[in-house]
Amino acid sequence: MNKIESFKINHLKLLPGIYVSRKDYINNEVLTTFDLRITAPNREPVMNTAEIHAIEHLAATFLRNKLENEVIYFGPMGCRTGFYLILVGDKKSEDIVDLIKELFKFILDYEGDIPGQSPKDCGNYSDMNLDIAKYYSKKYLKVLNSITKENLIYPE
Repeated sequence: MNKIESFKINHLKLLPGIYVSRKDYINNEVLTTFDLRITAPNREPVMNTAEIHAIEHLAATFLRNKLENEVIYFGPMGCRTGFYLILVGDKKSEDIVDLIKELFKFILDYEGDIPGQSPKDCGNYSDMNLDIAKYYSKKYLKVLNSITKENLIYPE
């Protein structure tokens, strides 16, 4: 069985940032999958499910309201070091830096009930931690506010 592309990335050199993970072509449409890497793999602690879940609810709500028909998916990586964002269109990492800054600023500043955090709306509504989600948002914004090519292109 062939190794998939995302397992060919050198995670020992991968930094927090925004990366194009892959592009898929469906009919005449391009779908771009972004790797939103929050922590340095294998060198920093991974995020716990409660903050991942809070970020997922807030980010999915923000992105779907802001971009409407461009968002295919937003969700966590199994390794718990970041998220995948799939958007309609042939895009580069640089194209979404401002959007991702706005997103994580939204999470950092968010107050009140998390959208969908109720037993009626979510299958695990009690496993969310807004305070730690804000901690990771602040940490990620530091990377985004001084982003370089190292944080936009996968390492060799």
